[in-house]
Amino acid sequence: MPEPSAPRIRAARPEDAEALALVDRLTWSPLHAVMPEPEPPYRPFFDERHRAENHLVAELDGRVVGYVRLGLPTSLACNAHVRQIQGLAVLDEGRGRGVGRALVRAAVEEARGQGARRITLRVLGHNTPARRLYASEGFVVEGVLPEEFLLGGEYVDDVFMGRAL
Repeated sequence: MPEPSAPRIRAARPEDAEALALVDRLTWSPLHAVMPEPEPPYRPFFDERHRAENHLVAELDGRVVGYVRLGLPTSLACNAHVRQIQGLAVLDEGRGRGVGRALVRAAVEEARGQGARRITLRVLGHNTPARRLYASEGFVVEGVLPEEFLLGGEYVDDVFMGRAL
């Protein structure tokens, strides 16, 4: 039996929009989403705020299986040294194959390459797998907004994590 291939990470292109929108829909879960489950008509994946150049794409065997969105936390010049992971999604077929880890590492390297000094993210308190992944990549909890969201009848913390670059 052949070894499973390693994920390939690359910059997103405008023509990835449909595949990335599908990843978004197929991975929607109350474990990580505060927005309602997407329903038709679906919004475009790329828009003025979330452009192709803000995304890195993971491929396995030439197929898009995930992405990470990297952006500025604010539009303030005094905050331009910080990048923020603003979304990460991996299809089931990519789970357990190092795709999420490869995307986080690629986002860190991309942030460094853009001259950032820090990288941050927000993750829901009940998303233990994501929190474990981020912690294993050097992110630490920098703050918690207790019971910030009411999801499925449960109050959920909003956890801020970050690390130096």
